[in-house]
Amino acid sequence: MTPSPAFIDRLDRLIDQLERLLPPASAPVDWSAQAFRWRRDAAGRGWLQPVRAPHRLELADLRCLERQAAEIERNTRQFLAGGGANNVLLWGARGTGKSSLVKAVFNAHRDAGLRLIEVDKDDLIALPDILDLIRDRPERFILFCDDLSFEAGESGYKALKAALEGSIAATPENLLIYATSNRRHLLPEYQADNRDSRIRDGELHHGEAVEEKISLSDRFGLWISFHPFSQAQYLEVVRHWVERLAPMETPRAESDWEPIERAALQWALRRGTRGGRTARQFARDWAGRGLVDGVADRGT
Repeated sequence: MTPSPAFIDRLDRLIDQLERLLPPASAPVDWSAQAFRWRRDAAGRGWLQPVRAPHRLELADLRCLERQAAEIERNTRQFLAGGGANNVLLWGARGTGKSSLVKAVFNAHRDAGLRLIEVDKDDLIALPDILDLIRDRPERFILFCDDLSFEAGESGYKALKAALEGSIAATPENLLIYATSNRRHLLPEYQADNRDSRIRDGELHHGEAVEEKISLSDRFGLWISFHPFSQAQYLEVVRHWVERLAPMETPRAESDWEPIERAALQWALRRGTRGGRTARQFARDWAGRGLVDGVADRGT
């Protein structure tokens, strides 16, 4: 029996209404970009958003981090060469240059085909989708998770654990995960966790709670630690950023640095921390005040 024209017309209208209710198709990824962020819409669908102006930090800007820079540089060069390389956990005190080092290494190697994908902790559940997108790409990708830490039971924890080394699907050869955290084991640690620990034959055997917390960070092949700066290191970084952000036609004399360093130490004391971030923030403020009232130029 042939459908009537009226029935076909009603069917066409129904299909049109259904199509309007469906979410639009994802736009193709712009692979000409060098950096991306993973984004989600209100319906929960994700896509790689190009970052048109990545932060232009250079390795030369990261003072007092020679050991850490050498380790991550070596690992990244091995990765780009197709050799053995490890996922990296950069952990330690806040404001000491962990995130800046990842950005600077990316900038140093972006022209050699290195790409960066920044993923928020809440979006780690989408890791399988991200891996599928890049699996057959010729570029090499760093998946960057900044300020990473988990509470018990978070869904992103299991997704990251599987992506590192715990899934039946192999992680793409063109991907490494670089994560920063203030916590070495990425999870909060409580005194109660140690109640089940035992010493047998002189060896410490952790309880199940501790073993579970250690298991995630253990899947990063390379740990790089960061510690608070000494006063001398902090002032060295201050000098670097003041020279960068408030340059003078002639080099500053030591007597010119005395009030700058005194102000920098007061700045750090108010912030309660000494590190590269604090030094850069101070230098930015000092340079800004110099433009307004000549403070930086007078050295007072």
